[in-house]
Amino acid sequence: MNTFVSAILLAAGESKRMGRPKLLLPFGSSTILEQSVDNLLNSSVAELILVVGCTAEQLLMKIANRPVKVAINRDYRRGMSASIKAGLDLVSDEAKGIMLALADQPFIDSYIINCLIEAFGIGNKGIVIPVYQGKRGHPVIFASKYKEKLLVVKDDVGGRQIIAEHPEDLFQMGIDSESVILDINTQRDYRALIAYSKR
Repeated sequence: MNTFVSAILLAAGESKRMGRPKLLLPFGSSTILEQSVDNLLNSSVAELILVVGCTAEQLLMKIANRPVKVAINRDYRRGMSASIKAGLDLVSDEAKGIMLALADQPFIDSYIINCLIEAFGIGNKGIVIPVYQGKRGHPVIFASKYKEKLLVVKDDVGGRQIIAEHPEDLFQMGIDSESVILDINTQRDYRALIAYSKR
């Protein structure tokens, strides 16, 4: 089943705890940002919207030749909600689902992304979220009917409030990969990530 899912990749943060732009850090033969972008481009998402804010120019240089839509979040200091709103402005009217993905999760490969899209397409739930050993992770898919609610979320709440308000419309998909709960906020996280990649 071919389900039109638009992916919004959130990459506008300031990397305060890292102390330098974390998405530009080396990962394999490229960077964390490039790997996260490529994982989505190699999946069955119908379009990819990259939301940048802090260090936008440097990030965009890295993905200049990739087929992505770019949203600039000039209010990136207001948290994730401002990035979600910026990305939603570019979502196609054809979209049946909106995937919210984090740019600092380069281990979430196209296979996992495709599994989530398939579950969304064949299921009857409006929210699909990956779960690893009982812990919820990312990316999350919201049916397009939730677009208006996503537009009014505030601060760094993201989609959590909507998930909490609609437990009856939630499908929690078990994923046998720690990648859906791993992200990078500190130097320690980055070192652990590199160690994880060498397993």
